[in-house]
Amino acid sequence: MQLTASKRLDIRFSEVDSMNVVWHGSYALYFEDAREAFGKKYGLTYSLIYDSGFFAPLTELTFKYKKPILYGMTPEIRITYRPCDAAKIVYDYEICDAETGEVFAIGHSVQVFMDRDYQLVWYNPEFYEQWKKQWNV
Repeated sequence: MQLTASKRLDIRFSEVDSMNVVWHGSYALYFEDAREAFGKKYGLTYSLIYDSGFFAPLTELTFKYKKPILYGMTPEIRITYRPCDAAKIVYDYEICDAETGEVFAIGHSVQVFMDRDYQLVWYNPEFYEQWKKQWNV
């Protein structure tokens, strides 16, 4: 089973540079918006992680730019959960034109688990195992 979510982005003036192109730093925020949309849809929220006694910091974040996104556009970001056995949360991203499907950017992120003492957790926390079982991933 593949778990995906999507969100429409409204490109704001504050997100573009002097060439009217989305500034590279905005992509990290778009990916964060996608993770929050995914969490709401499937119940893997930051609140659940925190309330379960853990943090989930990013350890890897990549972007590959295919075509500029300009001010005023309303592209869509799609996020896909990538299952793995390791104690981490892995997502792939695609930002595209919602009408034509043309791809503007792709990306990838990895989050690991840390306990409240900021120690890396090498096993899947119980709440995460339950979540994976619920969604059969």
